[in-house]
Amino acid sequence: MSGSHNSLVFSGMQPTGNLHLGNYLGAIRNWLKLQDQYRCIYCVVDMHALTVDHDPKSLAQATREVAAAYMASGVDPKRSIIFNQSQVAAHAELAWVLNCVARIGWLNRMTQFKDKAGKNREAMSVGLYAYPVLMAADILAYRATHVPVGDDQKQHVELARDIAQKFNNDFGVADFFPLPEPIIQGPGMRIMSLRDGTAKMSKSDPSDYSRINLTDDADAIAQKFRKAKTDPHPLPEAEKELEGRPEADNLISIYAAFSEQPKQAVLDGFRGAQFSAFKGALSELVVSKLSPIAAEMRRLLADPAEIDRLLHKGAEEARALAAPVIADVRRVVGFVG
Repeated sequence: MSGSHNSLVFSGMQPTGNLHLGNYLGAIRNWLKLQDQYRCIYCVVDMHALTVDHDPKSLAQATREVAAAYMASGVDPKRSIIFNQSQVAAHAELAWVLNCVARIGWLNRMTQFKDKAGKNREAMSVGLYAYPVLMAADILAYRATHVPVGDDQKQHVELARDIAQKFNNDFGVADFFPLPEPIIQGPGMRIMSLRDGTAKMSKSDPSDYSRINLTDDADAIAQKFRKAKTDPHPLPEAEKELEGRPEADNLISIYAAFSEQPKQAVLDGFRGAQFSAFKGALSELVVSKLSPIAAEMRRLLADPAEIDRLLHKGAEEARALAAPVIADVRRVVGFVG
């Protein structure tokens, strides 16, 4: 994947607190590598946070925390654009135009809404239903060409492509919007809950023991790994023997990801060991990688005015990139002025 001069990456995360090891390994760490190849825009998508019940007081704090996590992990505001979505009106304006291009049938097929709404779909906000269209606007406002996403969001990038294609066709502007390509993270990047190896590690899980938060100290990390669910068998010799052992597989995946080696290499080093010994080694490895990030996050969050300044600066850069796109959209759809 080599970035050409007009390639642009857009990605973002909701500011819902408790950023965890899965967010880091599944998304943020990959963003760092993309900075070397592309122009990158990394957004804190605070408008998406309104799609579910939220506390306005904690939203501002969570927005700063997510921005701090990006920067503490190595996303560089000098090389990449970091801002919060609500500061750039282009997202909302383009979302309305794209709402009028997207089709209800397309949104009815979105599995994320079905999963989140469950039996309560009639009581859900229109925003939760339409949020994939806002996501398309997030991407297309910058004519982004590449979107790093987890498997669960791939469908939304495909929707953004469909919307872009239909806009181009409807208004007779062949290459107006590029069709964004998803960059899917590697297979080892689905990090599962420490309490249930069949469920994804989640910010919303009521048990804090299900996840390693980026702000956890060394003692908390060690304790959570000690209590992490495993099975009674020792570590196997071969990767295929992890089948049917989701908790074991998850812990080995985490070790492999942080040590940047294949799962088989991890098993070669620990085969036949009991999980108690492996968990100790895993804790040490994770603490060595996350402690500097947690320390830098604390340093950044001690000066919220500086985070706000950096977000404001990023928003200005984002507005400058989106402005000509929005001006073109307005002209193409026939708005006056």
